Amino acid sequence: MEEFEFARHHRLHLDLDDHIPAFLFLLSASHFGVRMSTRTFLANRQRCILRQLPKSRHSRGLRQYATDSPQAYCRDLVRKHDYESYLVSQFYPKPKQDAYFAIKAFSVELAMVPDNVSNSMIGQMRMQFWRDAIKGISAGRPPKHPIALALHQASETANLPPYHFKRIVDARDAELQAPSHLTIDTLTSHAESTSSTVLYLLLSLLALPSSTLSHAASHLGVAHTFSKGQMVIPAEITAKHGVNQEEVFRTGPHAAGIEEAVFEFATVANDHLITAREMLNADGMGGRVPPPAIPIFLSAVPTANYLGRLEKANFNAFEPRLQLRDWKLPWQLWRSYYKRQF
Repeated sequence: MEEFEFARHHRLHLDLDDHIPAFLFLLSASHFGVRMSTRTFLANRQRCILRQLPKSRHSRGLRQYATDSPQAYCRDLVRKHDYESYLVSQFYPKPKQDAYFAIKAFSVELAMVPDNVSNSMIGQMRMQFWRDAIKGISAGRPPKHPIALALHQASETANLPPYHFKRIVDARDAELQAPSHLTIDTLTSHAESTSSTVLYLLLSLLALPSSTLSHAASHLGVAHTFSKGQMVIPAEITAKHGVNQEEVFRTGPHAAGIEEAVFEFATVANDHLITAREMLNADGMGGRVPPPAIPIFLSAVPTANYLGRLEKANFNAFEPRLQLRDWKLPWQLWRSYYKRQF
């Protein structure tokens, strides 16, 4: 089985030229017969730069927490590591924004665990901390961690089901053991347990118990996971198009089959986005999002923006401009909010 050992053990990211992160391809298909060793990977450093993600502020110890309120800490974490969500926050009702940042910071914190630990055992200890934290929050005894404290305050004013938080933790824990996916179905299941579940929490935050909105949010979460700037393309797609991992590292966008694999993967993401839109049409909403739910579905705008730019780049996932922030995104968010469409 072909493995990306750096991704498995150190979670390093592949950068191009001026440290702009490219797609991280974890091609772990058993269909491939070549094993890429660390030495082989480093031999190609003239074409790529490896860096380990810097530690975030929240990894420096508990003393740092005393300088920030839990809400300010969560807001700062989201602004630094999930800027699109930070932009979307401005469209939430002011009284709900602190809770929004708490939920998003929780998601960011768990997503970054693999990048901030040296081995999966330490990562599992982090995940167990959050399982215990969720129980403590439910019992009114949150640990002295800014995100946990912020979530506790949010749960006092909104019904945030603990099982949603636990589902996210379990999915991220499983990801520590298997960071790559063999099939689209397994990646879809992971996306539903992470990105989609975050949207379920936001629906609960805004007290929107609608099955139509929940189903649409499920597809939207999958589309978001599939279209992140750092993608994990399932082995069934890479094997189908004959993508070879060593060739990807050696020649980048010129590797055989890589463009076709990216195209197929992006098409799946776009299909989920279209399905979410169609569900609003089928339910008599005329394709428009109900006003109270608009902030939640604005998360589709960065996804659609990225897929559109990827298409303009002829599905070249190594195009550096794809990793830059699009100056038009804030305007696109405002337009989507005004039209109640995504």
